[in-house]
Amino acid sequence: MKDRQEGLVSVVIPCYNAGPYIVDCLNSLQAQSYKKMEVILVNDASTDQTQSIVEKWVEKSNPPFPIIVCNLPINIGFAGALTVGYFMSSGEYIAVNDADDISHPLRFEKQVDFLEENQEYDLIGTNYQVFTDINLKESGQMANWLEYGDAIRKVYAEGGHCICHGTILFRGKIFDMLGGPTRRIHGAEDYEFIVKFLNAHLNIENLNEVLYYYRQHDQQRSKKFYGGDNSG
Repeated sequence: MKDRQEGLVSVVIPCYNAGPYIVDCLNSLQAQSYKKMEVILVNDASTDQTQSIVEKWVEKSNPPFPIIVCNLPINIGFAGALTVGYFMSSGEYIAVNDADDISHPLRFEKQVDFLEENQEYDLIGTNYQVFTDINLKESGQMANWLEYGDAIRKVYAEGGHCICHGTILFRGKIFDMLGGPTRRIHGAEDYEFIVKFLNAHLNIENLNEVLYYYRQHDQQRSKKFYGGDNSG
């Protein structure tokens, strides 16, 4: 099993044609109160200017964390890009941040604190807020489809979904044990990944606090599959 670095959060960003949004995403990571982190950006053969935009951001911003950019030669899809990032991670914890979304500055601090204080849990999501403009003072709609506590397992047992995939942070050792999402159910890879945790009798939870901002736009992946803003 991989020797993971204690306390380190490996933030995995699967990225495909996210040029218009990726700087906002990276800026939100640079603003995190939790400083022991690495960022792994898996550029899934984007056909826009994503690669050059990221390179310019790194040169200009000089982030306080290592940022590893993996430019894939061919497009392998969402689940494949995530799994590549998970394999590249070194952290005790692995977090997801979608390339077009923004994390609250306290997100990782609060999620790590939860898992530190609740050793019986292995994955923690958060509530989120939808926005259509970078001005977050224009309050968008808060998610109302999430569940908490014992209700989470019941929802998934009935085929439902109640964790926003972009908000998850989980113990790296669980990935080493279970592996990442598969491409067996196209468009529902995140659902299957959560079910994998539950089937292994692992405990998961959501924080009720809004610690993530989900950008609503015409090209987003969830709109393609679901036609709505239930960020999977």
